[in-house]
Amino acid sequence: MAVQGVLEGFATIGVLIALGMLLAHVGIIDLAGQRTLSRLAFYVASPALLITVLEDTDVTEVFSRNLVATASAVVVTAGLYVLLARLVLHRDLADTVLGALCAAYVNAGNLGLPIAAYVLGDAAYVAPTLLMQLLVLQPLALMVMDSAVAERRLSLVTVLSRPLRTPLIVGSLFGLAVSVTGIDLPQPVHDPLALVGGMAVPAMLIAYGVFLRLGPRPGQGAAVGEIALITVLKLVVQPLTAYAVARFALGLEGHALLSVAVLSALPTAQNVFVHASRYERGLVLSRDVIFLTTLLSVPTVIAITAMLA
Repeated sequence: MAVQGVLEGFATIGVLIALGMLLAHVGIIDLAGQRTLSRLAFYVASPALLITVLEDTDVTEVFSRNLVATASAVVVTAGLYVLLARLVLHRDLADTVLGALCAAYVNAGNLGLPIAAYVLGDAAYVAPTLLMQLLVLQPLALMVMDSAVAERRLSLVTVLSRPLRTPLIVGSLFGLAVSVTGIDLPQPVHDPLALVGGMAVPAMLIAYGVFLRLGPRPGQGAAVGEIALITVLKLVVQPLTAYAVARFALGLEGHALLSVAVLSALPTAQNVFVHASRYERGLVLSRDVIFLTTLLSVPTVIAITAMLA
């Protein structure tokens, strides 16, 4: 059942990406349409989805030992990439942030949720990873990206206020506030949000498929060495770090240990490509990393599940 859950989760993503490639191939969606889909996902659908996902989340999960292990793995993985990007690859700030997201931002939403449900037996296992990324990692990354691509030096007030003007962060904070206060959104508010939020994942995946078909072929237009580096960081360093911290520093065992290792071994999230499209930085790099890590994470997750389940 565990292996079946892994395969079902990846199959869902593959079908929607293939649909995007088909729509691009037959000329229904071009690159302009791909950009529109990405912007729709970034500015409208994803914030609505975050509200509906977080409104029923138990926020006490944020302070679990699972979160400590997961966050430690993110810090180590992203930190290694930043160090190499600045000292060896000589990337600028914006490209460094985008690369760090490729290396450490896992697909906890549209892949993590079904895998947590089918493989780990409880979708709640993904909550610490999901909330940490939505409320800490993503806001920090977007704030730095905003500053990095700005045409003039931004004031401290502008930099600090940017998160409150970013739809994804506003949606996360609103959803978290609803969860903490226990307020039930009125049906005329909740239902439209749920409908709009339902577009987020399909729009991301279809837009990614379109760019995969119409953009440069995978392996062309981005440094192969950097793609390989990020893939190793994502699928080897991150899960190994999470496992080591969880088992030897925090004493986690059984399903709790399995969940930390499996979720850290998930591929790079599709919304990293959405961010790349939004800031027009690292589109080919993020596309190729998502493609490669998604393919290779299948045997990785299956191997981890077989060893620890």
